[in-house]
Amino acid sequence: MPLNKRMKKLFTVTICILLVTIVKANTPFLANNADKNTTPGDTLAVTRPAGYYSNSIYKLRLDSIKKDVQLDYNDYVQSYIDVYSRHKDEMGKVLGLAKYYFPIYEKAFREAGIPEEIKYLSIVESKLDPTAVSRVGATGPWQFMSATAKQYGLSMNSYVDDRRDPVQASYAAAAYIKDAYMEFGDWLLAIASYNCGKNAVERAVSKVGVLDFWAIRELLPAETRNYVPAFIGVAYVMNYAHKHDISSQPWRYATGTDTVLVNRFVSLSNVSKALNIELGQLAVLNPAYTRQIINGTPTAPRRLIIPRTAHENFAALYTALNDDAPFVAPAPQPLAVYTAYKEPAARKLPESHVVRKGETLADIADKFGVELQDLKDWNNLRSNKAVVGKKLWLNDMHQTSVQQPPASKPDLKVSNYKAQPGVELVAAK
Repeated sequence: MPLNKRMKKLFTVTICILLVTIVKANTPFLANNADKNTTPGDTLAVTRPAGYYSNSIYKLRLDSIKKDVQLDYNDYVQSYIDVYSRHKDEMGKVLGLAKYYFPIYEKAFREAGIPEEIKYLSIVESKLDPTAVSRVGATGPWQFMSATAKQYGLSMNSYVDDRRDPVQASYAAAAYIKDAYMEFGDWLLAIASYNCGKNAVERAVSKVGVLDFWAIRELLPAETRNYVPAFIGVAYVMNYAHKHDISSQPWRYATGTDTVLVNRFVSLSNVSKALNIELGQLAVLNPAYTRQIINGTPTAPRRLIIPRTAHENFAALYTALNDDAPFVAPAPQPLAVYTAYKEPAARKLPESHVVRKGETLADIADKFGVELQDLKDWNNLRSNKAVVGKKLWLNDMHQTSVQQPPASKPDLKVSNYKAQPGVELVAAK
């Protein structure tokens, strides 16, 4: 073959290779679509060409909704955008629930002085389900462990679990995140600490010396590495659901409500009959009452949320709240158990653990998936020292107390609240 023909053929092959490379470099990335067995964000070893992220439509959309919280875009975030945008039915339900719950969250966050967009974290935690319970006992829309909940003023006894109260739990979550931000000065690190605890973030930061989530990501627990990308991913989908054919599914209950302060023990069943309201609706609006009994007292009245009703119905309500007839408490309802953004293998945690040589409290907390502060509170520990041979409780079951209903005369106080943006909640926190 003549030399000039060989050169032409070689030149043609070279041009073809370059064209294929350019096309591949500009093909949008859909993380983990080919490998369904890979956990999103766990093992993404893809190197992108310069300018890939800055030119992505996803980054441009995230930048357009960014307010105070940094909404970075990378392969880890893309993997969760894919996860949430594929679950169209579930996200449609969440969009419907958000119309009721988000105004509550936003008010709590405004008063605490933290960014309102952190409300999306509740979707990662519980999909806005106030009755959600994790495998390690975290409960409510903000998934509080019991010791942390007590630390932030939430009550738990045989009648009530304030972790399930959207109002109370939102104020507690806002306080926790604000404390974390005051310590780290970075919202993504504050969000990460909400999942794994402040101590885990502190240890990772001390090793790297940089207050940046992406710089310390590999030093955090596996669940937390995915937690922040999941938050950014769900924030994207909630704002751009229409771009992925996700439609809001209407919530079956009214968003307009009245708030009544009750200073005695009253059955939700009695209220349901008096107002001719479905008991299930009252239970959804008052999820903190685990036995469907309002455990109010004269010194600590409790909040009752009812659908907006005409004032002439308050006479029947007053009668129900003053009825001295005895009632039978229903059995506790089963609670939903799930993890919103990944499904780890189920395991049953032991009740206690005996400290072994070489173990620290932080090691034990990480091993059993509990927060270090919870572990200390359950065992009345003030320091982080682990004594070899000492038995440590891994939950608070041994601390459970029972409150007996006192006899008292009621007062009826009513305030109005409609779950719409910009409307103030009159009831006390």
